[in-house]
Amino acid sequence: MDSLEAKVVVLGSQGVGKTSVVVRYIGKAFSRHLSPTIGASFFTCKLTIQGFHVKLQIWDTAGQERFRSMAPMYYRNANAALLVFDITSYESYLNMKTWVMELRRNVEEAVVMCVLGNKCDLKSNRAVDKKEAQEYAISIGASYFETSAVSNEGIEEAFAQTALGLVEVFKNNEPKHNKSNDSVDGGIDNVLSPHYPLRTNVVKTSEPEGQRIFCC
Repeated sequence: MDSLEAKVVVLGSQGVGKTSVVVRYIGKAFSRHLSPTIGASFFTCKLTIQGFHVKLQIWDTAGQERFRSMAPMYYRNANAALLVFDITSYESYLNMKTWVMELRRNVEEAVVMCVLGNKCDLKSNRAVDKKEAQEYAISIGASYFETSAVSNEGIEEAFAQTALGLVEVFKNNEPKHNKSNDSVDGGIDNVLSPHYPLRTNVVKTSEPEGQRIFCC
C-alpha cells in the first residue's frame, strides 16, 4: 500500500474556531474552554483512504493579528490548507480571503484548499450567505463545507476530502515521483478540482499526536 505525508495548515481569524475544529477531529471532543493559540499547535493524524496510508501534519496557526507576521514560517511548504471563517461574522469571511491571497503569495507550489464555514450550529445568526461562500470556494479551486465543532458536523468530511485531494494530486503526478519512495515531503504540483466525489472508505489507522509550539 502506498503512503504519503502532507503538511496541512489551518488559517483564519482569531475566534473562528480553528482549534476547536482540529481538536474535535483529532480528539473526538469539544471544549468551550480552549485557550487562544500562541504561535501554532502541531498535530499528526494517520488515516487510510483509497488504498493510501496518509499522514497529515496539521498546523493550527494563531489568528491574532500580532502573530500574523509569523504565519509564513508555519505554512511554508504546505500541501493543503483549511481556511476557516465564522458564518456569523462577515468580517471573518473577508479576513479569510486575505489568508488565501497571503498563502498564494508565500507558497510557491499550488495547495489543496478547503474552505470551512464554521459554527453552523448558529445558523439563526448567519451573516455569510452559504451560496456566496460556496461560489467563492469554487472560484479559488477549493471545496466547501459548513462545520460545527459543537455538533461535530462536517468536520470528518472536510478532512476526508482534503486527504482525498492530496491522494488524487499525488496519483496525477505519480510519474514525476520516484515510486520507490514511501512519502512525499515537498509541495503539491497541480491545483485540484474540488468536484471529485467524496469517498466514505476513510479509516484512521493510529492515535493522533499533538503538541503546542510556543513563541514570543
